[in-house]
Amino acid sequence: MTAETALSLRSLSISAGAAASLFLTAPSFAAEPLHIDLAPYAAETEGLKLSFFARDLRTGAEYILEGSDLEKRHTPFSTFKIPNLVIALETGVAPSLQEWREWDEALRPAAGHWPDGWRESQDLGTAFERSSVWYFQDLALEIGGPAYREYLSNWGYGNAAAPDKSDDFWLTGELLISLREQVDYLDALVSGELDVSPATLEALATASGSGEIGGVTLHGKTGSGPDDPANTSGSFSGWYAGYLSRDDAATVVFALHVAGPSFRSIRDFRKDFAIRLLGDVALTSTE
Repeated sequence: MTAETALSLRSLSISAGAAASLFLTAPSFAAEPLHIDLAPYAAETEGLKLSFFARDLRTGAEYILEGSDLEKRHTPFSTFKIPNLVIALETGVAPSLQEWREWDEALRPAAGHWPDGWRESQDLGTAFERSSVWYFQDLALEIGGPAYREYLSNWGYGNAAAPDKSDDFWLTGELLISLREQVDYLDALVSGELDVSPATLEALATASGSGEIGGVTLHGKTGSGPDDPANTSGSFSGWYAGYLSRDDAATVVFALHVAGPSFRSIRDFRKDFAIRLLGDVALTSTE
């Protein structure tokens, strides 16, 4: 675990008493969602438009940040690497996380913003960890639109749009998904309600693992993109979506969506703030 990850994960522990003060309503097993007051976070969220939704899969309790829009659909960006990895494994296009692909620089020339980790050949597990776009674009052309549309429709994944011969539909606005649909998809996936093999779920858990503290393991994927594709210096929108695997307690699924004036304004915020909210409402506890 990196020092940065360890530092972020230390914020996951908070007393139940402190967490309770953040709720507008906070019964333990409420049929109605538990609303998280935005006021305590006003200073650090100024200038950002935020939505956050989490669900405890044992109790069914749902946690919603004040002002969240759960129904508006957004481009999933790299959070789509979660279903993309699952589909690649289920179709056999990538038999395992060790599926090696050579980077074809002529076909996938490096853009100026590419990190060094993208500019090399790699396997599926590394591509997921690094969020290497070219690797998943190659997968997309082999999987094909019909297979994507069938899986995504069966799973209720947003509008399930995947045009034929497209290798970037999750980045360019064709595929759209709401916060509620993200959480519902993750709920069904990790609960075993979808027709997905245990081996694939295990591979996803391995690839998406983002650190551990006590009995809680964080799994997730960020995603982001400019609101105007032609202006990477302007406003950006982004996600952090995933689940908490807790020893002796049920899984928690969650998604955060944020829009801000620049990539810098959301880059670290999306993951860090999602982790903070999960800790503040005591979902990182196994008690």
